[in-house]
Amino acid sequence: MSNPHGLTGKSSGGVFFWTREPEFLPPEQNGGIDTCVEMEFITAAPSELETLLNSTLEAMTTLAHAQAGVIRVLLPDEETLQVISAIGLSREDLEAERFVELACENCPKDAFMHGLCSTNIPDCESRQGRSHRQLQSVISVPLQSRQAPENLLGVFTLFFNTPQSRSGQTANLAIALAEMLGGIIEHARASREARRAEMLMERQSIANEIHDSLAQTLNYARMNTTLLRSALRRNDPEMASQASQDIEDALEIGQKAVRALITDFRSEMDPAGLLHALELLVREFRKQNRIVLDYTIRVADLDLPLEHEIQCYLIVREALSNIAKHSNASHARLIVDYNFGYYVFTIEDNGAGTFSPVEGHYGIVIMRERAQHIGGEIRVDSTKGLGTSVQLYFPDPESNWRKLHDR
Repeated sequence: MSNPHGLTGKSSGGVFFWTREPEFLPPEQNGGIDTCVEMEFITAAPSELETLLNSTLEAMTTLAHAQAGVIRVLLPDEETLQVISAIGLSREDLEAERFVELACENCPKDAFMHGLCSTNIPDCESRQGRSHRQLQSVISVPLQSRQAPENLLGVFTLFFNTPQSRSGQTANLAIALAEMLGGIIEHARASREARRAEMLMERQSIANEIHDSLAQTLNYARMNTTLLRSALRRNDPEMASQASQDIEDALEIGQKAVRALITDFRSEMDPAGLLHALELLVREFRKQNRIVLDYTIRVADLDLPLEHEIQCYLIVREALSNIAKHSNASHARLIVDYNFGYYVFTIEDNGAGTFSPVEGHYGIVIMRERAQHIGGEIRVDSTKGLGTSVQLYFPDPESNWRKLHDR
């Protein structure tokens, strides 16, 4: 029995684990190896925050006389750090450094949260087996929120070709630079949140106008229903025909208004952004269901246009709702990734696998309409006894998308 998306999982000693990663093949590709290898290294267009951090990191690395530098952000699981900006590392070194566990960033988590860490690379267990060319030591400093210092934003790491002291001039400089970087990240996120909140208010205003228009349309249809009854009592075919046509026109207008509210303007997006909204959604799912839900983020800074964030959130919510109601699954997972120039959201379960994505099913129709609205598609793979996978994917939005659509 075929299983292209790796839907199955296994239980060993009562512990369930997924057998493999979900697969994604870009829609325009036929599976050619050369093409896939070429596209594998396509990276997402840098966000405003990434662009700012890249230029800042270059200056900071030079100022500290370091050979390389890396800025990592803490992912929603609060355990994993992912590179958002890097300079001076080879592709091999960068790939080795891309994801690290917070507790493995040179020292235990609790110790690291209270200040700078400095270590020689050959003595660092977490970096054993990595090349790092002639690099000898690292200095890592936590990036903390100025408003709430107990909140970790990420980690700033400098790489040197000579040993470094925890209390030397370079270490003090690294601490000062980390404070500056923390402020940049926090300010960028706050500005982004304020922009989202403003746009959400505009959308709500439009939704209110549509709602008022819909109420007027329904009232007009109701009036014509009275006229239709009167025409039937008086045996007036012409009047009855006109009233009937007016009712049909009103219902068509009303239906379009309802669909607009459902697909375009019914927004429950969190001003803090999609990743935060998904985190809250996952928490609620875990609270309300006995299904174990794994949540994995593989994108350091998900800065999508508001329309993309809203549609992604609603599609993921619908997919999770289907799992809760119909899958009879014990485990599910949500993975947010970037592959081959596409953002990919995979929601899958190990349930009965009896989902049938027929076009008459209202949920899947709306999900596909939402995906198409942002230039994406929905793939559904369901195999009896192996579970169901719903995959949303869409290309990296062009740089002018916000200018044309985020209004």
